[in-house]
Amino acid sequence: MKKIILASGSPRRKQLLELAEIPFEVIVAYTDETYPSELSSSEIAMHIAENKAIAVQNKLQVKDNGEAQTIIAADTVVVLENKIIGKPKNREDALAILSDLSGKMHQVITGVCILTKENKILFSEETDVEFYRLSASQIEYYIDHYKPYDKAGAYAIQEWIGAVGIKSIKGDFYNVMGLPVSRVVRELNLLQPSNK
Repeated sequence: MKKIILASGSPRRKQLLELAEIPFEVIVAYTDETYPSELSSSEIAMHIAENKAIAVQNKLQVKDNGEAQTIIAADTVVVLENKIIGKPKNREDALAILSDLSGKMHQVITGVCILTKENKILFSEETDVEFYRLSASQIEYYIDHYKPYDKAGAYAIQEWIGAVGIKSIKGDFYNVMGLPVSRVVRELNLLQPSNK
């Protein structure tokens, strides 16, 4: 069986692979996250995920011992009214982002690349998330207590704001956390039938 590498330092993605009982190790390589301007939101997420996987593959080849590797990389983008919402730069930016998301539907798109020496699987999953209207005090409480500065869209659905602020979800919940893990498992099973 190929050794599985998670090309991400995200604790949420690590948690989701552990939940699926997939044995893996984490290896991260610096990746340029710029992208061509003509790409759609889903293409952007897949483009960055593929670059992350290739960066780790290149890093491994430098010290390659002949062991077969399967690399999983992902990138998540939040899209509101066809505009990509990145990670907040500071508290004021986080306040503005969550105020914009309040009372509206947005999309969370995760691009995934599963890369081996022989194969490349590239796909994206999209989940619709709708917030209730959030009060200014709710937004401030969340930002000050949870400090979501490393999260696209300035929130994590598995935290307090998801429990009190989410009106509806259409699609994969775990995709919003950062990895459509059931789809990843199905794709891995095609490559490695001995997986669960």
